[in-house]
Amino acid sequence: EVQLVESGGGLVQFGGSLRVSCKASGFAFGSYYMSWVRQAPGKGPEWVSSINMAGGGTYYADTLKGRFTISRDNAKEMLFLQMNSLKPEDTAVYYCNARRYQSFWGQGTQVTVSS
Repeated sequence: EVQLVESGGGLVQFGGSLRVSCKASGFAFGSYYMSWVRQAPGKGPEWVSSINMAGGGTYYADTLKGRFTISRDNAKEMLFLQMNSLKPEDTAVYYCNARRYQSFWGQGTQVTVSS
């Protein structure tokens, strides 16, 4: 069974940091392009960041560059998103996505940034 399970969300103050994680299972994690997508209340999904299969190529939404860092550990089948200098507008549910032959989604983890 394919699973993507996000964790690490929570409540953080303006300017704080948080690292969210995604544990993959049931598919060849190292062969998939991984991404983080977020959805704020009342808004559509927003692409945050992506990382290639080996982890050497990372991509970010222009508005997030310099604050967020995506990484992966293929041996542990884990995806991470380090978020620094958080702002209230970063409040959203953060989803991890695996994409190549098929697309898989996790259930999301809530990140709330208080002002």
